[in-house]
Amino acid sequence: MKFSEKWLREWVNPSISTNDLSEQLSMAGLEVDDVASIAEDFSGVVVGEVVECGQHPDADKLQVTKVNVGENELLDIVCGAPNCRSGLKVAVAKVGAILPGNFKIKKAKLRGQPSFGMLCSFSELGMGEDHSGIIELPSDSPIGEDIRDFLSLNDKAIEIDLTPNRADCLGIKGVAREVGVLNQLDVVEPTIKDVESTTETSRDITLSAPQACPRYLGRVITNVDLSQPSPLWMQEKLRRSGIRSIDAVVDVTNFVLLEMGHPMHAFDNDVLSGSVEVRMATAGERLVLLDESEVELKENTLVIADQEKALAMAGVFGGLASGVTSTTTSIFLESAFFAPDAILGKARQYGLHTDASHRYERGVDPSLQMQAMQRATQLLTDIVGGDVGPVIEAKSDEYLPKPIELTLRASRLKRVLGIDIDGSRVSDILQRLGLTPVYSNDAWTVTVPTYRFDISIEEDLIEEVARVFGYNNIPNIAPTAKLEMCDASEASISGSRFKHLLTDFGYQEAITYSFVDPKKQSLMFPELVGLTLPHPISADMSVMRVSLLPGLLTAMSYNQKRQQANVKLFETGLRFLPDENEKTGVNQRATIAGVLSGNTASEHWSIDTKPLDFFDVKAHVESLLSFMFNSQDIEFRKETHSALHPGQSAAVYKGDLLLGFLGAIHPKLEKPMGLNGRTFAFELDLVNISTRNLPQASKISKFPVNRRDIAVTVKEDVEIGKLLKTIEKIGIDDLIDLNLFDVYQGKGIEPGYKSLALSLSLQNLERTLEDAEIQKSVDIVINSLKQHFSASLRE
Repeated sequence: MKFSEKWLREWVNPSISTNDLSEQLSMAGLEVDDVASIAEDFSGVVVGEVVECGQHPDADKLQVTKVNVGENELLDIVCGAPNCRSGLKVAVAKVGAILPGNFKIKKAKLRGQPSFGMLCSFSELGMGEDHSGIIELPSDSPIGEDIRDFLSLNDKAIEIDLTPNRADCLGIKGVAREVGVLNQLDVVEPTIKDVESTTETSRDITLSAPQACPRYLGRVITNVDLSQPSPLWMQEKLRRSGIRSIDAVVDVTNFVLLEMGHPMHAFDNDVLSGSVEVRMATAGERLVLLDESEVELKENTLVIADQEKALAMAGVFGGLASGVTSTTTSIFLESAFFAPDAILGKARQYGLHTDASHRYERGVDPSLQMQAMQRATQLLTDIVGGDVGPVIEAKSDEYLPKPIELTLRASRLKRVLGIDIDGSRVSDILQRLGLTPVYSNDAWTVTVPTYRFDISIEEDLIEEVARVFGYNNIPNIAPTAKLEMCDASEASISGSRFKHLLTDFGYQEAITYSFVDPKKQSLMFPELVGLTLPHPISADMSVMRVSLLPGLLTAMSYNQKRQQANVKLFETGLRFLPDENEKTGVNQRATIAGVLSGNTASEHWSIDTKPLDFFDVKAHVESLLSFMFNSQDIEFRKETHSALHPGQSAAVYKGDLLLGFLGAIHPKLEKPMGLNGRTFAFELDLVNISTRNLPQASKISKFPVNRRDIAVTVKEDVEIGKLLKTIEKIGIDDLIDLNLFDVYQGKGIEPGYKSLALSLSLQNLERTLEDAEIQKSVDIVINSLKQHFSASLRE
């Protein structure tokens, strides 16, 4: 929210500087984002009056004026503004004045006519973009007064960034209340008089959706003159709050919005038909909005309607057909309370965001509607006149928020904050916050005001006291505590162990969004249906990920397009799979995944360039799994995967438990995913690999190890992993190591066959093995290979 510092000080004026005020607001939770001057530096500009205004003899678009600036002589000034006229009070830059941009005003001749100054527009004084004409000052402006003093231009515009729970501070009234509490000052609110009705003209109101709109006020004002401009003081307050002046009706509703934090809307009463109804939209109903865009309303949208059509999206945006125009002579003024749940998300649903929806979806004071109506009526009638009808109110007490009572215990306050705050100070804080405290039995009973939607439990009251008392005033005292060691399972492996290992392999950790492009995800995982977000950030981030790979591959593409040849990325996070058996309807699985592309090493004259391949990523996966399992417990099975190359993909199993998959990204995905060259990937389920078998102490043999090498020939389609697993499962007790050290195809080997050279290491714990025992074990291995793989011993 952006507002003028001087406007705030009209309500409450602490004796502190702008910087101190900003610091105070920030420390109280109303973070100040920016403090800026509301006008650029200039000097020598005063209030003047155009006494004479005539046509320039040699220029059609110029006028020759005589201007009274309170000096002995009138100033001759040539002006080209179309709104210059006799009797107008204007901003005059005299000779010697310095305007923004270090522009100095000097004596000049324009088309032969002398000019001793300049009549200024808002843009020329650095007060906005309006350069359509010169500034028109009020008729009672004092001639000769410095314009900076007259318009209070030595002012600052303060912009605060509010958290969603502080909707009560989305108006000057709320911010002033906070400043008053922080400085123990009373807030002086402007006097708001009830405007008595002068006509019986009114319009009936029906609440067909009382749960969404439990209170709605309407008032008809006829015979208004919208040719009357808003007063300069109002235009300036709006401008300093970042809002452009449009016309009197819009300016007044915007002014009330900024002053009280209460949105309002005005309809052209003459185009309304019958009574006003607050109802839910019907299916297929359409509405043209004030920005001339047309929307098809959904049935969950609350609308303001007459007896024929929808007029506006309640609490969000008005309709074009019922909007106030320059020819409007009768208006219907609306002031309503819409339940936050009824407005929440509706603006985004239609791709909109308005000042009204920003406030209504966070919560507007349900007791403020009549005050806002009277304030707007008072301002409007002062500007555009008119005959005022009675205020018609429709409400449902059943659905209006009820004030709640809470108890703040002094003992609890002291225990949580760690300090003892004087009871009278606590009472003053609660009173100034509008909580009307009653102290009894060492506790305060408070009634939470309707504008504080964020206070619902005792801890909220403790937070309020601490916030206002000042976090900086709470001494930094270490708490007294007894520490106990937390239970930790030695079998559990933290995710950081995996991260450190991958970092050692040259990977960089990435953090990607949990929502991804549905098109890319469906290409990679056509068999999995992701959860669709009801209100996505964008179309290409509209479904929850079923794997970490779509995000990682997008990050890979991003880096490759920026000339990064060798890229290794990994990520740990959740993937989201729809599951009706889960309480929330979604199975969230902790996962670790990685992608890599490029060469095994950076380019160097002493190293041969070798591109990464399947066995590089397999080695990384084996290293990750080595924390938990022995190599013989893990099996890499050749399996196809929708995202991976059919000939270069594998699934990782421990028994029948699937741990994950790895392989090369399918060539058909390289172009859609924006990849450059071959890319490899792996993904493992962290839940299944985060618990290890603890090492068990075992006796070490003091007897020699015996190695025997054998070479067998098998068909070339035999999987070596299965062959080695078969040997391990034979049950040779003395076999302590098994290694494949050579694979050969060529001369001496039949076509379609391959030769495998294996080393068998045997050792006994109790004695030295004899040759006969060793040979028996070797024979068992050879016979098993013959039986299962039709292997033959190569001589």
